Amino acid sequence: MIRKAAFGDWFYPADYTNLSNLIESFLPQQKITKKGRAKGLILPHAGYIYSGKTAHDTILSFELAELVIILGTRHTRGGRTAFSLSTADFWQTPFGQIEVDREFCLKLLKNSKYIEEDNEAHTQEHSIEVQLPLLQYVKNKFKIVPIIISEAKKEIYTAIAEEITQTLQTLKKEATIIASTDLTHYEPQEAAEKKDKAAIEAILALDTGRLLNLKETLNLSMCGAAPTCVLLETVKKVGAKKAELIRYETSARASGDSSSVVGYAGIGIY
Repeated sequence: MIRKAAFGDWFYPADYTNLSNLIESFLPQQKITKKGRAKGLILPHAGYIYSGKTAHDTILSFELAELVIILGTRHTRGGRTAFSLSTADFWQTPFGQIEVDREFCLKLLKNSKYIEEDNEAHTQEHSIEVQLPLLQYVKNKFKIVPIIISEAKKEIYTAIAEEITQTLQTLKKEATIIASTDLTHYEPQEAAEKKDKAAIEAILALDTGRLLNLKETLNLSMCGAAPTCVLLETVKKVGAKKAELIRYETSARASGDSSSVVGYAGIGIY
């Protein structure tokens, strides 16, 4: 089974050449020196004209493992499960097909109390798909494990992180884990930057509890807090020691409208 691209010409160009040209335009003038092997990445998932450079610069800044676990955000009501794993054989993009690591998927399903197979949940969800062409442009060969993570209690995030870690250990595999999230939604630039600064500081401290507390006290509209929490709990279990902000921006850079912005951060954990 192939999960076909659903968001070409919406979030990114569906045409191979136009997509290549757009991503090439994100390349920095000076070569980026890679900081090491990423255990985790926080990447935005808006349209490429808004957040593509932030995601691309972050991906470029690190070596990636051959296995990439992508934790997506639930924006729709599609599917039947809160923690939904795609077991399609391949995901299609304008750059070609990406293989799903079915061995890992099947072992994770067996190990997990929470994650369930639910391909329907992925058909109209963009947060995983938009990461794929950017990854393909940078890395020739890798497999993915696509999982949608819904909001839950911290204890459940920690349990899912343990299940992912156990599966990695059982199969003796190393992974780069991506949490797909945008930050503040549709607030004035100054207010968004203040809230995003607090959220970013919690992420850089690998502090899930602080991030969840900020979500309540500051009313954060960060859409991917749930996958970010699972990522933070997982990378700590696999030995991550350092996190670094690579790029932050808001939609105002592209739109020119600072009265109502969305915030985007690219963060690497290694």
